[in-house]
Amino acid sequence: MQVVNKLPGKLFLLSFDWKSSEMDGNACDAGQRHENGPRGAWLTMLPWIILCSSMWMTVDGQTKISPEIVQKWAESFGKEIASLSSKYSGAELLQKKYKDVEGVLKIEEVDGNELVKKFAEEMEKMLGRKMKSVKRLAEAAEDADLYHEYNDTLEFEYYNSMLINMVDEDGNPLPLGGEFPLEKNEHFSKLPVNTQQSNIQVPTNVYNRDTDILNGAYMSEALNDVFIDNFQKDPTLTWQYFGSSSGFFRLYPGIQWIPDENGVVTFDCRNRNWYIQAATSPKDVVIVVDVSGSMKGLRLTIAKHTINTILDTLGENDFVNIIAYSDYVRYLEPCFKGILVQADLDNREHFKLLINELHVKGEGKVKNAMKESFKILNEAAALGQGSLCNQAIMLITDGAMEDFQDVFEEFNWPERRVRVFTYLIGREMTFAQNVKWIACNNKGYYTHISTLADVQENVMEYLHVLSRPMVINHDHDIIWTEAYMDSVLFNSQAQSLLLMTSVAMPVFSKKKETLSHGILLGVVGTDVALKELMRLAQRYKLGVHGYAYLITNNGYILSHPDLRPLYKEGKKLKPKPNYNSVDLSEVEWEDTEEKLRTAMVKGETGTLSLDVRTSVDKGKRVMFLKNNYFYTSINETPFSLGIVLTKGYGQYIFIGNVSVEEGLHDLLAPDLTIASEWTYCETDIDPAHRKLSQLQAVIRYLTGKEPDLECDPQLMQQTLFDAVVTAPMEAYWTALMLNPTRMDDGIETAFLGTRSGLMRFQRYTGIEKRVGMSFLTATDKENMFTLDHFPLWFRRAAESPAGQFLYYMPRQDTRAGRIVIATTAVTVTVGKKTAIAGAIGVQMTLEVLESKFWAIASQPNDTDCSDVEGVCPLRCDSFVSIPHKVPTYSCVISGRSQPHATRVTVRDMECYVIDNNGFILISKQRADAGKFFGEVDGSVMTMLIRMGMFKRVSLFDYQAMCKMNVHSTSRARPLLSSFYALASALKWFLSNFLLFLLEFNVCGFWHTEHFADASLHKKKGDILQPCDTEYPSFVYEPSVKETNSIIKCGRCQKMFVVQQIPQSNLLMLVVQADCDCSRQHSPITLEPKEVKYIASVKCERMRSQKIRRRPESCHSYHPQENANDCGGASAASLSAFLFLVCPIASLLS
Repeated sequence: MQVVNKLPGKLFLLSFDWKSSEMDGNACDAGQRHENGPRGAWLTMLPWIILCSSMWMTVDGQTKISPEIVQKWAESFGKEIASLSSKYSGAELLQKKYKDVEGVLKIEEVDGNELVKKFAEEMEKMLGRKMKSVKRLAEAAEDADLYHEYNDTLEFEYYNSMLINMVDEDGNPLPLGGEFPLEKNEHFSKLPVNTQQSNIQVPTNVYNRDTDILNGAYMSEALNDVFIDNFQKDPTLTWQYFGSSSGFFRLYPGIQWIPDENGVVTFDCRNRNWYIQAATSPKDVVIVVDVSGSMKGLRLTIAKHTINTILDTLGENDFVNIIAYSDYVRYLEPCFKGILVQADLDNREHFKLLINELHVKGEGKVKNAMKESFKILNEAAALGQGSLCNQAIMLITDGAMEDFQDVFEEFNWPERRVRVFTYLIGREMTFAQNVKWIACNNKGYYTHISTLADVQENVMEYLHVLSRPMVINHDHDIIWTEAYMDSVLFNSQAQSLLLMTSVAMPVFSKKKETLSHGILLGVVGTDVALKELMRLAQRYKLGVHGYAYLITNNGYILSHPDLRPLYKEGKKLKPKPNYNSVDLSEVEWEDTEEKLRTAMVKGETGTLSLDVRTSVDKGKRVMFLKNNYFYTSINETPFSLGIVLTKGYGQYIFIGNVSVEEGLHDLLAPDLTIASEWTYCETDIDPAHRKLSQLQAVIRYLTGKEPDLECDPQLMQQTLFDAVVTAPMEAYWTALMLNPTRMDDGIETAFLGTRSGLMRFQRYTGIEKRVGMSFLTATDKENMFTLDHFPLWFRRAAESPAGQFLYYMPRQDTRAGRIVIATTAVTVTVGKKTAIAGAIGVQMTLEVLESKFWAIASQPNDTDCSDVEGVCPLRCDSFVSIPHKVPTYSCVISGRSQPHATRVTVRDMECYVIDNNGFILISKQRADAGKFFGEVDGSVMTMLIRMGMFKRVSLFDYQAMCKMNVHSTSRARPLLSSFYALASALKWFLSNFLLFLLEFNVCGFWHTEHFADASLHKKKGDILQPCDTEYPSFVYEPSVKETNSIIKCGRCQKMFVVQQIPQSNLLMLVVQADCDCSRQHSPITLEPKEVKYIASVKCERMRSQKIRRRPESCHSYHPQENANDCGGASAASLSAFLFLVCPIASLLS
């Protein structure tokens, strides 16, 4: 019989012969008989088992992995892969070619101050052209209105963008439709447009034949010629438009407007930020909402919708707070007590979440709430906080019974500096006169909101009142908006994901008879795609790691390579709730003292140096850079421009000359491409050039076929020079490919890139056998030259010694397959100055490296182990055995004692190849490839960090999205929980059914997005919200070439040896794998952790007011203003159908 004794990390075998009841052995020889049968034998055997076990543990402690063997493996593997990479990439040949031309090169230091000023001037010119176009539109609109006589009986057929090219059942064009030619246009995101005609969009909540609409449409026909003339003068213009105060939207070029899935168009130009900012000056707003018991049910729903609509009319130059009152006054956000906060997207969304939690209770006492509101506004003005311009209180109530004249006498009369706007909620009119009196005696406006359908039109009235001083004075202030993605405007993927800014200007009535009323006709504007603006900061002048960025007067990012405005919800990309209120300090977070932000917000010109940690490869890897920041303001705009040049390679640029004929010949090579997003030649000016790729445009210009193209001479010269120097690579790669007997299987692509955006690559493997299918394709943005960055392999190579290959596996989510990229930098040196010329590399399958590694990392079974101390022969590709020279013992029970001097014991070794950031390239467990080593073996990674071989680096993400915390509900009355669950469900059903009747079917058809938000109840734990996270990255310390150690884990020990692989960024790691240390050392992951702020710190962060630059103009008062026009009944403009149905629906309240 055999008994196996399992001790941690070892196998102990005993042989028993029960018939003789004798035990043989060497040290374990009992030398005696057992007369008590098996039980007696066991008792007698126990001390010998313990003795043998202790001997075995002694042997275990003596075994070790030979560092010398691992070192030989690492050296052999390093030479093998360096030779492989050099051969198939041709790196030595390319470096020689650049070395040969160093004598004719000129290396210059980049002057960051001059560069940023030049870029800013170019941007100023471009934006100036847009402003001139908008001014022409405003003048034309005002003149058209001046000579237009309003006609109550006007009949006019205009092109309605919803109805064009549509027919009825009989095939006849729909009214306000008709034939409207459309043609796809490259300049307008390939959308079908009509560049000879504008057309008009009318929101669903506005009757498209309303007299105001017809008169406005007829009057604004005069803009068509101006639209076309503007586009001819400036072919880089995109959409031009006129948003009318009556609700219609005239757009050039004309398009077919696509409704949502319900056939509804929710777009209302008067809600857009460009309209609101142009129509009014900056404002401080305190919203006061009645939450007394009488506001229950539909009234509270309408009140919430009113607050949300008011919030939507605020922008980043405005300030806001919200107070709720009943028996007492409370702030919606207690943290904002007594102050005004900036009405940026982040704060507005925060308020909207809190609004959903409003509940009614008690008696409404508005007097104290009004006092508190005046105190907030007065204190802000006294301290120089807020907008320092318009101030307003928005009172939302179903009635006001108190006598509060003394409040106005104390705080607002006689100057009436604070306007008070009142919104009477519900059908009850008992207190209408009181509520109207408040507005009329404080230069405000009174509206009555009885249904959800009334909200939109009535809220907009306050904007027209605030615009009066500006209109009367005819101050045409030009405004620029923050960055935004207008996904509502066009149902087009290309357009909806495009960040843009808009320039807009108000349009006034110049008729003398209405001057004191300050009639705002609307707003004209045009869009500027920020990507097009950033093209003016030529990427090639900024170097490998350099970049340009733009911020607003509030410090918010307009454009930055690290701005991530989208997040993934399921399979859809959606804008983050705070995508356009990301502060510069949240992206350039190493600027802890905010010196850079402060200087740029103030519009200063200057420079700053920072040591920064930056992440690449989607945050997986960290690089340490020394950045020089250069910044200046863009005149006539609220924007500031910054550029970053990295010390080292980013400091220099080299210039070489070749003839056009020589360069053009090499530019025509089939393996050559240039950066498609860079501007070598301007192809957007002439419509005939818009379908040309950049390479086609360059060739046509150089061959004289398109001499009128505007091309960048410096970039063209660099590109031609690089084409000539890199030309021999085509022949080199082709020669390798044509000799299949010399080709290694799995070598798929050789590639190179230069500082001019030029790329060459050779596919060694056909598409049918290729593993890295997406590598260097149009979808592989990370490895291509883009407007934001150089390819990842270029950037990483630039931070490694020239001539030394750097190896890494692309992230698995790139769907690039199990591939490895080897890349190295190529440099030129003139005198003491060194500049980077490019990077070159090879892409291969992981199997190529694996096969080389397993062949090297194993000693033959007949290896002479006489002089080796430790495990021998050592093999990574299988189990290994303890050598005979180590004393081992077997205890055998048989008829006689018999010593055993040798024994073969099975042991296991794990061998890894990891990169300088700790990611596994090679492992016996193939599924580990691409994983972070700390996730696979936390014990060894922990020891490597302690020993200083790896350093942990903390990185921060202030644009992260985290799952919302699930707050537990009340635990009271557990026995009635089923009843309350049923009651809650019933209440939810009834309230949403009522919303359906009132909002979706008839009255609020155009606000389906609010309805969807109200009715779509996701689990809170599934909802993502903006948050701050900290995440680790790890980097190898190259001064530590090798190390080994033993980790004690309970009753076993784990030995490991680490050796740097020469001429690479890789490490070889051999680990004793039969000792499980997972209980003592948990895995080390790279998962980000949300930064949790304690309540006081969180509140302090929310209350903090960063430095900002206020808009230069303010229009809050004019002595000729007619304040008697202070409102009356609801003035919503509804279609006939809505007019009939909405009163019926409102009866349900």
